Formats: sequence, structure tokens, C-alpha cells
Amino acid sequence: MASASSLGLLLMLAALVSTATAHLSPTFYDTSCPRAMSIIKSTVTVAVNNEPRMGASLLRLHFHDCFVQGCDASILLAGNERNAAPNFSVRGYDVIDSIKTQIEAVCKQTVSCADILTVAARDSVVALGGPSWSVPLGRRDSTGAATAAQVVSSLAPSTDSLAQLISAYASKGLSATDLVALSGAHTIGMARCRGFRTRLYNETNIDAAFAAALKANCPATPGSGDGNLAPLDTTTPNAFDNAYYRNLLSNKGLLHSDQELFSNGSTDNTVRSFASSAAAFGAAFATAMVKMGNISPLTGTQGQIRLICSAVNS
Repeated sequence: MASASSLGLLLMLAALVSTATAHLSPTFYDTSCPRAMSIIKSTVTVAVNNEPRMGASLLRLHFHDCFVQGCDASILLAGNERNAAPNFSVRGYDVIDSIKTQIEAVCKQTVSCADILTVAARDSVVALGGPSWSVPLGRRDSTGAATAAQVVSSLAPSTDSLAQLISAYASKGLSATDLVALSGAHTIGMARCRGFRTRLYNETNIDAAFAAALKANCPATPGSGDGNLAPLDTTTPNAFDNAYYRNLLSNKGLLHSDQELFSNGSTDNTVRSFASSAAAFGAAFATAMVKMGNISPLTGTQGQIRLICSAVNS
């Protein structure tokens, strides 16, 4: 017969295993906060209708959260992670705060900021004509943010090679196909001149007319026009479609990391597939988004449900 101390240890280990293997579920809030999903959808839809670029911003906010220390809303906390260099241009915090305030008014301390981020990303894609998917829910919020150094090391820069991109995504449990599909998020949104200047003036695998048009708003001199914006997809910048991949086939990828997906071998056929079939892209994107949303979530009794998204509970 086990002693009281050993029995207690077994019970504690069982509890830890249960917490670690807790499953996310699309129906997680069906009883505890049935209005949550409609509040998120309506708020996101209004925000995107008012400013289409906000759809890309909310989607990017979710990406930058998940890729650092998991999908735990740590990016929303005021401090180092939010202010780290790769997050300087991240936006959409006000939309998330508005959603959280509305949900708190009907379901006190029930819906996590991490889940709000995940659903808002999906609803942003839908608002711009993209695919929908069932979002597993039940994440909890972190009680701390990552350091600036962790952010820099976790988010692949736009200067990375294809091999580096594949490696970075593999470290998060995402395949090369997931990399190509998730990169399709660049069918919406904007990039700053400083992020694509080197490509315009130093790379050869870029359409000449495409580069010339961009150079008018992005001078060669560093520091000049750094913040000037250009659409990541110049064909249909406010529609979530597969034009991004057709652009890559024509050497019209805006960022170095975009064009790396084509003409380097291993991902060429995937790019061609997505360029020729919006349905294939939509299905792969939805699958990859669910996988990304499952990166190291806090569940069970881990973390907390924040009362406000920018600060841990006192």
C-alpha cells in the first residue's frame, strides 16, 4: 500500500499530466460565455470595414504572439515584448482591448485574451473574403512577457533565406507547407520601405517594372522614406485571396523572404499549387492557422484569465 506522502506525489503528478494534456475545444465557451464569439466577430468586422489594413494587423498580432513563447497573449502586456524591435510596427491593440471590455461586461473573467487574439485573427481573414475555420479554444493568459532578446530570436526577419525560414518554422512544429501557407497572409497588409529597400536596389530576382514603381516611394538612401508603406500584394491588397502566390511566380514578391519561397526548389511546387487554386491555399492556410494556434498554449490551471489584456491580474 502506498504511503500518504507517495500517494500525494502520485496525485500531484496526475494533476500535472492532466493540465499538460488539457485539450482545446471549439465549444469551450458555449455555456460559460455564449456571446463571446459574436462580440469578437462584430467588433473585428467593424474595425476592418473602417480600415481594411486592420485585418492584416490583427492577423500579424496573433502571429507575433504565438511565435515567441506560445499563444498566450504575452505580446499584449505592456513592457519589453511589446516594445521589442520586431514589434515596433505591430498594431491592433485597441481593437483587442475593445473586445475584452465588451466581453468582460457580459462574462466576468471568463474569456482569455489569448483566445480573443486567436478568434480575431480568423475573423479578420473572413472579413476580407478569406476562408473560415473552427478555432479550438481554452487558452489561458501568461503572467509574464518575453524579453526583447527572446522576441528577436523567435521572429524570423524578412532577410532570412528559405533554409532559415524552414528551420524557424520547424522549431515551432510547422512544416514547409505550413510556412508557404502562412506566408500567404501577405496577400493583405503593408510593409515599410526599410523592410524591402535592400531587395529593390540589390537583388536581381525582382521584376524590373515592379521595382521601378516601388523605388519612387522608397529612396535608396537609408533613413530616407524608411516608414513609407507599400502593399505586400500590389494586385488585390485588401482581399484575402491567392494573388500573393501569382506575384511570386512573376518575381513580384515585396520582401526578400516572400520571393525566397519561389525559385529555390523545395517549395516551388507548393507556390504553384496555391497560385493556381484559391481553394487549395484556403484549406492549407486554415490547417496551418490551427496548428500555429496550438503552439504551447497555457491550459487548465496554468496562467490566468486577465481582467485587462495589457496587465497581469493584481
